[in-house]
Amino acid sequence: MNTEHFSKQFDTELDELRSRVMEMGGLVEIQIRRAIDAFFSGDLDRIEEVIDDDHRINGLEVSIDDDCAHIIARRQPAASDLRLVMAVSRIVTDLERIGDEAAKIARMAREVYRRDRLVMPRLTDVRKVGEIAAAMLRDVLNAFVRLDAVEAARIVREDLTLDDNFRSILRQLITYMMEDPRTISTALDIVFIAKSIERIGDHATNVAESVIYVVKGKDVRHIAIDQLEREALAGGH
Repeated sequence: MNTEHFSKQFDTELDELRSRVMEMGGLVEIQIRRAIDAFFSGDLDRIEEVIDDDHRINGLEVSIDDDCAHIIARRQPAASDLRLVMAVSRIVTDLERIGDEAAKIARMAREVYRRDRLVMPRLTDVRKVGEIAAAMLRDVLNAFVRLDAVEAARIVREDLTLDDNFRSILRQLITYMMEDPRTISTALDIVFIAKSIERIGDHATNVAESVIYVVKGKDVRHIAIDQLEREALAGGH
């Protein structure tokens, strides 16, 4: 009975850990969408809210990491349970960095709207890549809850599309700057915004790799996408 009670308590702790990761991920996704919306609307109050709320994400990272350390010390988990706790520690680091990128988007948007703008390059592609990045985060969090390695691998491949879109935005902005030097300062700020969105995709990819690690027991960081997909599809874990 004691062993069964211990096991149920441990399962409850792991469920709570997953729930806290989802809470943090949901907050981060909101931050991304608010930052991009504020950039397009020029809502300075919303911009300041995104910047100010970054501390909440930082606090969750520290708290969840602390939970992971206590679980390892008390429970001494093994096999897939240990992989889950280790992966959570990595995932919350990536979520915190996504939060940093959302705050950076807001700060760059503030610079754009505070500047005396002569010309503002309006790039609908920035919103498009922002939606892709936010959707990647939402989907990878769902993959984490379901422990779905195949969906995680799909998100890794989706990052290639995001990278292509970023390069397209960069080419457009270079054209703007060449055709009208008055746009240079604002266009450079938009480059930084687009780069932050591209980095959000990179961090979502890291989370996807952590999901595959939990499910399959294979570290798939730094391997080719085709090999990663084979690992995600392979039987056993």
